[in-house]
Amino acid sequence: MATQATSLNNSADPVQRTYSPYPPNQVGPKSQLLASRTGNYHSTSLRLPSMVTVNTVNKTALHPGGVEPVKEHTELEEELHEKAHIDYDRVAIVPNPSVAALYEDALVYETGSAITSTGALTAYSGAKTGRSPLDKRIVKEPGSENEIWWGPVNKPMTPDVWRINRERAIDYLNTRNRIYVIDGFAGWDEKYRIKVRVVCARAYHALFMRNMLIRPDRKDLEHFHPDYTIYNAGSFPANRYTEGMTSGTSVAINFSEKEMVILGTEYAGEMKKGVFTVLFYEMPVKHNVLTLHSSANEGKKGDVTVFFGLSGTGKTTLSADPNRALIGDDEHCWSDRGVFNIEGGCYAKCIGLSAEKEPDIFGAIKFGSVLENVVFSPETRLVDYDDATLTENTRCAYPIEYIQNAKIPCISTNHPSNIILLTCDARGVLPPISKLNSAQTMFHFISGYTSKMAGTEDGVTEPQATFSSCFAQPFLALHPMRYAKMLADKIEQHKANAWLLNTGWVGAGATTGGKRCPLKYTRAILDAIHSGELAKVEYETYETFNLAVPTTCTGVPSELLNPRNAWSAGHDSFKEEVTKLGGLFVENFKKYQDEATEDVIKAGPAVKV
Repeated sequence: MATQATSLNNSADPVQRTYSPYPPNQVGPKSQLLASRTGNYHSTSLRLPSMVTVNTVNKTALHPGGVEPVKEHTELEEELHEKAHIDYDRVAIVPNPSVAALYEDALVYETGSAITSTGALTAYSGAKTGRSPLDKRIVKEPGSENEIWWGPVNKPMTPDVWRINRERAIDYLNTRNRIYVIDGFAGWDEKYRIKVRVVCARAYHALFMRNMLIRPDRKDLEHFHPDYTIYNAGSFPANRYTEGMTSGTSVAINFSEKEMVILGTEYAGEMKKGVFTVLFYEMPVKHNVLTLHSSANEGKKGDVTVFFGLSGTGKTTLSADPNRALIGDDEHCWSDRGVFNIEGGCYAKCIGLSAEKEPDIFGAIKFGSVLENVVFSPETRLVDYDDATLTENTRCAYPIEYIQNAKIPCISTNHPSNIILLTCDARGVLPPISKLNSAQTMFHFISGYTSKMAGTEDGVTEPQATFSSCFAQPFLALHPMRYAKMLADKIEQHKANAWLLNTGWVGAGATTGGKRCPLKYTRAILDAIHSGELAKVEYETYETFNLAVPTTCTGVPSELLNPRNAWSAGHDSFKEEVTKLGGLFVENFKKYQDEATEDVIKAGPAVKV
């Protein structure tokens, strides 16, 4: 706990900003910021008491309130003016503000913002309550053109269109009274971390990225020059008639200019995942470091486990283990020096949240956290986490220090001992646990399978298969096979065990009488993996998928370990479901076969499509 407190206290405090004694319609925002340097209160929420005397100086047209102009601009202001033509004489540039200052600005200037009963700030992202993958673009330029995995995930944008959108975003930022600058790091390993700067117009966005990036200390901020800059003008739409635009939303990354521009969406997650895409490019291409969409934790003996998994598979729940320190819950890199978290915070789902189900997340929702698109009582300020009126995708962003058993710094010099690919199979035909060889690991990693139940509105009752390559398809910059080869090489080099862990249904499918695998059995399997017990037991081959399945596991009924033995809905229906799911795997993998070896292709299910 002492380490956590030190980390928070070492975060750089901003220059204190106070209020201007003059009404907003009589003094420009730049003057308000300059005036703030002479007082002790925040400009946006407090008014000057009548008994306080204000020392005025020469009045000018630019400073009608009589505030003395600053003769020299700060290094940060000069840099923004030079690189982006930010009008630093008109716009108040607020550099790295404190949490309290951002709360005050959000409460005054952003409709619907409030402080909840636990001290968190609520914010609303407008029409967009999730990412807009169809509007993501990568600038096609000579430096990265031959590296990018072009297609539905990474659609090209011409340099000319990029310049139009960038200029549009900066023009919008120059119309604001104030803009915020948040500087931070992506990556806890100082050898590989990148410096990120966020320029935005909403206090909500600034606080979000202050939480999600690794917060620099005062010394780091003295001469901070970013490797990548995000210009977030999400409140202003893109011109849909610009070449290549399909809507008023545009999320574009330029690897040559090392910039990202956001238009037409105020969903804060676009910034977080934009940085993630940058790491999916920068780390493998320039440093031979593998970027992972995963959670990770470390045991008391230093053994590291990495969890891959899509939404609903249990990645967050299973990596939160009271006997293991949390390295991170979502984004990591695996280098020659070990595993490190990319982020300085967590971005947790809140729908259905309770203190009983997720005590760590529930306890982290306090002062400094941002609650996104939630519904709360205006009288009590109690949040209703079951209310999905605005969206099912309610979220909370908070510093990782808010998790009690977080490992700070979020880095391990040990290489992973276990790689766990999580899936939630609603058909009930994948084993609860399987041990994977190298080719199988690559196949299932590239497949990124899980399943979900379709909504009742469309009349579909059959489980829907979902495939997301590398469990991270929307964020990948390179072909999935490149990441899979890197993963297989690292597993072989460091003698790690790879597992396919199914947290889905057993006995039958979700719609045919099966039951969700009890969490206590899944945790018993994990305990056996971490103790080394499961690697030593006897295995049998599970047909069609050719997976190695243990015959015993402490704390788990042996009949559940093989789906054939656990099946209760009849032999014919079992064979039908196995063949059907196997066919979906094979069909999905066809799009990757051009880059896959024969061994990897054969590692999939033995069915004909």
